[in-house]
Formats: sequence, C-alpha cells, structure tokens
Amino acid sequence: MAAVLEIRGLAAAYGDLQALWDVTFDVPERAITTLLGSNGAGKTTTLRVVSGTLPATSGEVRIAGERVTGRSAHHIVDLGVVQVPEGRHLWPNMTVEDNLLLGAYSPRARSARVATIGEVYALFPRLAERRRQLAGTLSGGEQQMAAIGRGLMAKPTVLMLDEPSLGLAPILVDEVFRVLSEICEQGTTVLLVEQNAHRALELAATATVLENGRTVLAGPARQIADDPKVRSAYLGL
Repeated sequence: MAAVLEIRGLAAAYGDLQALWDVTFDVPERAITTLLGSNGAGKTTTLRVVSGTLPATSGEVRIAGERVTGRSAHHIVDLGVVQVPEGRHLWPNMTVEDNLLLGAYSPRARSARVATIGEVYALFPRLAERRRQLAGTLSGGEQQMAAIGRGLMAKPTVLMLDEPSLGLAPILVDEVFRVLSEICEQGTTVLLVEQNAHRALELAATATVLENGRTVLAGPARQIADDPKVRSAYLGL
C-alpha cells in the first residue's frame, strides 16, 4: 500500500520540555493505522505536529509526497489532513448542525457541505434526530459522534482521531469502531490514537508503538499484536 502520510525523524518540544525525539512511520492510503504507547509516549504530540498546531524542531512530515513541515494548520487541512482532538471540543451553545457546518470552512469542503452533511447524518442517524439540539446537551457518546462528524465535514483524505472511545460505554465504543471501519471502507485514511489497544489492533492494518517520544515498533497490526512486549505492556497477555 502506498503511504499517503510519511513521518521521518520527527522531534518536537513544549518550550524546554522535549516531547518527541525520533518518530518515524508511514500511514498507508485507504487503511487504518493505530498509534500505540503509554501516557506521555508522544502520541498526541505526534498528531499535533502532523496537523500543524505544534512546530517540529527537526524531521519532516510529507502528505501525498509534499513536505509540509512548518506549514500552517489551515494549509494542512486544505491538503486533506484533519484532526479530531481528544475531548471533542464542540461549541456547546451552538446546535449540532451548526457545529457540523463549521467543520466545512475550507473552500473545497464548503462547496460540498450540503452533500457532506447528508453523508454524516446517514453515518450518524442520531445526529440527524438532534440536529437542532444544542451540542452541550448531548450525551458523551453523541458528542463524540458530532466531533467525528465535524471532522468528516472537512472532506479529509486522512482523518486523525485522538482517543475517540475515551469515557464511552461499551455499546458506544462498538459504534465508534463500526463507524471508523465504514469511514475507511468509503476511502478515507485513518490515523487512530486509542487507549483500547485490543480493539485498535483488531481494526487497524498497520500499527506503530511509541516509547518516550521514539518509534520502537512499526509494521502490520497483526505482527505488532503478536510481539511479546506489546502483548505484555498493552494487551495484558
């Protein structure tokens, strides 16, 4: 599979605090890649650097072959890479539909927003039922659906999700993973940071493991799931 997203030797810091030292992996096109690691391993930081909200101190990110290291976040969204952050970050006093429409702010997404919002409602019928409801009054699961839907409104080529199942009831976790599988089947590449390593490795085609801001394993998800260190550290086996 060709890589739509290439990350090479990525390093980043928050002020004087080094967070990434050497992160290298590929995200194959039209597949799901999961990024695993303990808290503080650098998973969220990696997403932030890729999305342009945190500058890299060295290394590079390429999207469809184009070097984007140092480019603005809106330029990266224009290229089709969209992040759904941990914590949802909806506008609570706006309706569900207005939250979704704000995801289609780039010119290429704006022109297709009527069709795209129909696709989002088909994927999440519950959001269609609650389209006029204030986002802050939704349940946690519904808010996560809205956050993913808002990301899809940007017409992503690569959709990056940070802990989409965090805090959800098991039945809603099932729904989130079903939707991610369907999104991928429809042609969108997914880069997934997920606490539920079992489910993430079952869903993904490829996986990367980070430790202390460095890549320590990368390859097919089944191969990573069989690694003794991964089974012990993340799968409880």
